[in-house]
Amino acid sequence: MTLNWRSFWWLLFVILLVWSLQFAGVFQQDLINEGGWNLVVRFLLAAFSPELSWEFLLLTLDATLKTFAYAVCGTFLSVLIGFVGGVLSCEVWWRSVSLRGFPVPWLIVRAILAIPRAIHELIWGLFFLNIFGLDPLVAVLAIAIPFGAITAKVFSEILDETPRAPLLALLNSGVSPSQAFIYSLIPQAFPNLLSYSFYRFECSIRAAAVLGIIGAGGLGYQILLSLQSLRYQQMWTFLFALLFLSGSTDFLSGWLRQRLGVPSRLDLNVLHLKQRQKLGQEHDPVVTFLLVGALILLIFSFWYVKADFTKLWSPRTAQLLIEILQNLFPPDVSLLNQMFTLSAQTLAMSVLATTGAGLGGILLSFFAARKIGERSLRSVVLPLTRFLLLFARAVPEPIWALILLFVMFPGILPGAIALAIHNLGILGRLMAEVIENLDDRPLRSLQANGASDSQVFLYGVIPLTFPRFLAYILYRWEVCVRATVIVGFVGAGGLGRLLTEQLSSFDYKGLLTTLIVLIVITFFVDLISTLMRRSLR
Repeated sequence: MTLNWRSFWWLLFVILLVWSLQFAGVFQQDLINEGGWNLVVRFLLAAFSPELSWEFLLLTLDATLKTFAYAVCGTFLSVLIGFVGGVLSCEVWWRSVSLRGFPVPWLIVRAILAIPRAIHELIWGLFFLNIFGLDPLVAVLAIAIPFGAITAKVFSEILDETPRAPLLALLNSGVSPSQAFIYSLIPQAFPNLLSYSFYRFECSIRAAAVLGIIGAGGLGYQILLSLQSLRYQQMWTFLFALLFLSGSTDFLSGWLRQRLGVPSRLDLNVLHLKQRQKLGQEHDPVVTFLLVGALILLIFSFWYVKADFTKLWSPRTAQLLIEILQNLFPPDVSLLNQMFTLSAQTLAMSVLATTGAGLGGILLSFFAARKIGERSLRSVVLPLTRFLLLFARAVPEPIWALILLFVMFPGILPGAIALAIHNLGILGRLMAEVIENLDDRPLRSLQANGASDSQVFLYGVIPLTFPRFLAYILYRWEVCVRATVIVGFVGAGGLGRLLTEQLSSFDYKGLLTTLIVLIVITFFVDLISTLMRRSLR
């Protein structure tokens, strides 16, 4: 049965891929705009002469600090939301409070949190822009709400998978559920919760850059302005600043997670014996110093952003929300015929993007991993590959789409390639991390039995890593469906283009219809992805 299900999923993937290529027009029309190559050459040459005037560098510093501050504030609020939502949506909490007569409350909470999670932060940003205007509060809330729902889902899974023996012992001793959680389950799960929080901060940096495109300011806003005005020297200065910000965040996050004994961003770290030994050691003073520094940065970020949180409870905000809710219903069912075509574009774009990102990520991950790199030209290949992956994921998807539109005709294919490039950078880094965290014992056993390096790779590394690779690819498929909204913002098609038009024209009935369709597609892809991950284990 397992083999039959695997064959079914692989056959479904091939059918979806061929259909997506056909729907994108790969086999039917010209794709390349020959007249755009001059702009591409100018763009690439400008990388060697970025704008470095003193006034412009001050502007770049301000944009960098603003992007960083948005990410810090948004991450802090999303972790708070995620922790509360994660506890309320985990099965172990509700079993601890013994509400057995209530119909699976954790599933109800998860269903509620799935709605804000399915809506991309860019749409949240455009929505809050109509309520709060050009206030930094827009970017902070646009990161905090969807990322908080995503964090809640991951936190609930971490808590449910954490060993429960200490928790049950305290509950059986008469300790209250809240105290039992605080003194047993939370301390065990804390390293993994903290590790994912670092990963969410890395994602927030990229989200803050994207939100700058809708006018929130920061590096994303400046990059878009420079690109649209063809000032490529200035754009490269902003791009280098974004690369530095993303790279330093990635490095410090990875280094701190290694010191804490939780090297994996997404996977649970409870099975690593060496990491458990690290967690049992005394507190690292360097880690303590960095955590204190993080607290100082948090205070600085809220001060630097200067978001007006009083708008959350102001009478004008309540009035605008009531007007929007009144204009939302009923949904505009006349758009359903148009929705079918746009939904197909969204699905095809996500399939092409995920396939390209997955294949490229698998290929580059082996060159970006230290374990594999040591057996090749590590001193050259490893840093070069890691830089390419960093550059791919640091540049926002809409910027990649606009660059591709220099030489490609408008359609869903430039959007799919832009999403593929960006997600390739993310997947390649995550997959390289899987390789670096491999258990060495099976590999050493193969070498002890006389296996060559190529045989160790084929019969040791590939079987151990491929299931995790597939899980990450399927996870990014869910993300790509949401991210089609971003490239739709710059005209790449799909439901994202329609959403931005409806928000800008205050067509709230049409907006609700489009959001419902997008949420349904996201849930459908989430369901298919979950079923595929289970059958491919």
